[in-house]
Amino acid sequence: MHPKIDTMTTNRTFTMLKPDAIENGHMGKIIDMIINAGFQIKAMKYTKLSVAQAQEFYAVHSERPFYGELVEYMTSGPIIAAILEKENAVTDFRNLIGATDPAEAAEGTIRKYYAENKGRNAVHGSDSDENAAIEGEFHFSSSEIF
Repeated sequence: MHPKIDTMTTNRTFTMLKPDAIENGHMGKIIDMIINAGFQIKAMKYTKLSVAQAQEFYAVHSERPFYGELVEYMTSGPIIAAILEKENAVTDFRNLIGATDPAEAAEGTIRKYYAENKGRNAVHGSDSDENAAIEGEFHFSSSEIF
């Protein structure tokens, strides 16, 4: 197994603060929630996805009816990409961000506080250890991960 992926399989996850969170000025509050939940930031960048990058990142959804809208949304403004570390990182982070639809998100979650709706839901969180490694490597070179 690739050594970088192996080190990320049980204690790291990937997140993106989406364009709506940046546009609405919530990035500092969201980052505070992440740190206060015990996550360490191992890599972070403020960037803007190109159409090609968004298409590649969301290729798993390319056959879904919302794919074009998702790519358009994710390229509409800057994002913050980050690799986070904590024991049980993927599960704990998914719990912290809450349900995709903020109307269904638990009290105290990022999406309950900061998401506008199911489509503009403030934050992405990896759904598995494997995807966390793939997504982190998509956005960061090994020299950018600490």
